[in-house]
Amino acid sequence: MLDTPTPCLEEAACGPARRHASVAVKVGSVQVGGLIAGHPAPIVVQSMTNTDTADIEATVKQVAELARAGSEIVRITVDRDEAAAAVPVIRERLEKQGVFVPLVGDFHYIGHTLLAEHPACAEALAKYRINPGNVGFKDKKDRQFSAIIEMALKYNKPVRIGANWGSLDQELLTALMDENARSNAPIEARAVMREAMVQSALLSAQRAEELGLGADKIILSAKVSAVQDLITIYRMLAQRSCYALHLGLTEAGMGSKGIVASSAALGILLQEGIGDTIRFSLTPEPGGDRTLEVKTAQELLQTMGFRVFVPLVAACPGCGRTTSTVFQELARDIQTWISTSMPEWKTRYPGVEALNVAVMGCIVNGPGESKHADIGISLPGTGETPAAPVFIDGQKAKTLRGPTIAADFKLLVAEYIETRYGTR
Repeated sequence: MLDTPTPCLEEAACGPARRHASVAVKVGSVQVGGLIAGHPAPIVVQSMTNTDTADIEATVKQVAELARAGSEIVRITVDRDEAAAAVPVIRERLEKQGVFVPLVGDFHYIGHTLLAEHPACAEALAKYRINPGNVGFKDKKDRQFSAIIEMALKYNKPVRIGANWGSLDQELLTALMDENARSNAPIEARAVMREAMVQSALLSAQRAEELGLGADKIILSAKVSAVQDLITIYRMLAQRSCYALHLGLTEAGMGSKGIVASSAALGILLQEGIGDTIRFSLTPEPGGDRTLEVKTAQELLQTMGFRVFVPLVAACPGCGRTTSTVFQELARDIQTWISTSMPEWKTRYPGVEALNVAVMGCIVNGPGESKHADIGISLPGTGETPAAPVFIDGQKAKTLRGPTIAADFKLLVAEYIETRYGTR
């Protein structure tokens, strides 16, 4: 059993679950883990670009898009000299656009060389990401890992030590497999691999501390692509350390498959209080929207009650009582309107992200759900009187009729936002 390198803090209640106590790490201006004013720090949303970092224009554009979508930390690939040389230019151009999101350098194989030969890159990055499975091999492993830690110390940067199932430390895995084979009660190979993932991260963190890097400069992750493996491994990490933890299901996949898999794994861990920062590693459609991974991560945190990012629009799924598509169209229009308006609203209407709107399709649950929202409408279902009661702060405010119901309700929502949030 590895020694816990740092004392853990008292656990603190937060939202629907108690958060696993972790040491706070500052990544640029963003705090990951720990406490803020006696309360657990918000769970941070992050993402990663898929541009060639040496392509400065494309990378600046995508980082800005991710940041404006709500990514609080953005990781970029630093794989060769051209990419390393581009980093300080990317940082400068982003700041000229008013984008100050912390940038994390993703290093594999030659990170120690790139950081040493490109000091401007080392300075411009807010954090370095190291994979202990490919930072170096055999006698080079400790030397090259140590070199990166020394650079982190020199530039006062935190590191994420990220073990990955696809590039697991083979020396460590072989040693654990051999030890298991000699055991009187051997466990299955998959369990040994899980233990190797945990030990790879913890042993590397322990070595980093021996070199002088504090626990307040270390974030751990252990990326796998299977939901049950991820849950088990992070439970083990949480039980055996108090480092800040980055959650993410690697290679989650495309479309609904990736969203469901990531939500299932991360949702369980977050509910158990495990995780300080998250990423949805979604595969976009060719030419697709990279910001989808940011939006889905935000939706998970907001749905679970951990954070609030945008106003919620509750809408019924529809059934045989709602053969009209009016409520679907109105729900879509309201959601789109809110999404496009949020950049302006955040400035004009502080607190508007907590707004709840309900767009319901018939009399069965419509009035009740509308009363629970800040403002809601219950549209007439099939065969019902063509009238739509509107509820504001739990009270029936008026009834809309006629062909302009949708437009009239949108005006009422705008008036509600101005009245409630515009005077703050």
